[in-house]
Amino acid sequence: MTDSVSNDRNPTPDVAEDNAFFPSPYSLSQYTSSKTDFTGASYPNAYRGGKWKVLMIASQERYLLMQNGKFFSTGNHPVEMLLPMYHLDLAGFEIDIATPSGDPVKLEMWAFPHEDEAVKATYEKYRSQLKQPKKLTEVVKDLDGGNYLGVFIPGGHGVLNDIPFSEEVKKTLHWAHDNDRYVISLCHGPAGLLAAGISENKEDFLYRGYEMCVFPDSLDTGANIDIGYIPGPMPWLVGERLRERGVKIVNADITGKVHKDRRLLTGDSPLASNNLGKLAAETLLADVATR
Repeated sequence: MTDSVSNDRNPTPDVAEDNAFFPSPYSLSQYTSSKTDFTGASYPNAYRGGKWKVLMIASQERYLLMQNGKFFSTGNHPVEMLLPMYHLDLAGFEIDIATPSGDPVKLEMWAFPHEDEAVKATYEKYRSQLKQPKKLTEVVKDLDGGNYLGVFIPGGHGVLNDIPFSEEVKKTLHWAHDNDRYVISLCHGPAGLLAAGISENKEDFLYRGYEMCVFPDSLDTGANIDIGYIPGPMPWLVGERLRERGVKIVNADITGKVHKDRRLLTGDSPLASNNLGKLAAETLLADVATR
């Protein structure tokens, strides 16, 4: 990539949709890389029981409408999805993939680390499920029967489109809370937790009083616009809405920080993908050892 291209801070047009944009070349040079920080993992006491699984709820929407009328061509971030999946898979937990209505998972392929063997292998293993996921509308009819020990909501700006407004996500989160199951999320993924409060008073929010990591609003209102990562002001801010409901956000920047509060495991950004995967795998393995 030449200097003139790599310094281009203008969002790149997505010709598949009117007034839609990918991140600028400059922002991708700052925010993406060909490899992650993954250096290996081993779970010698991996789960072999064949019962407990993880339910991943992914986004089926690509275009996020910004305040200025432009679309951000987004989806789920591949590293934030696939690297935690790698750890959970290696630890022995089968992963079921679902979207609200069973449409294919949308990924920000412009962020895919094409030289990262762990991420590539995970993508290939789950490619068919990503293209033909389960319908969450069907899954919620028998969550007990699914034997889900954890629910994973990966990040990416696309989450803001559908997950926070899904009654089925609400049912899933309340089921997980009531049955002592784990919820795992990172970056913009915690926007999905807002679904737990659909049609409820803010004071009754399921995660009121919880501490969690979330992608900083300050980046979505500042640097992400300045460097052309997003094509305009966000439709709404994840951290702001969570704080309004009594959540305490424990990070102010993105350093790869992860946090565990009761059975909620969160991370701050793509930089936390590896750390959150380890935390989730170790936490779930410790749990099944007591069941």
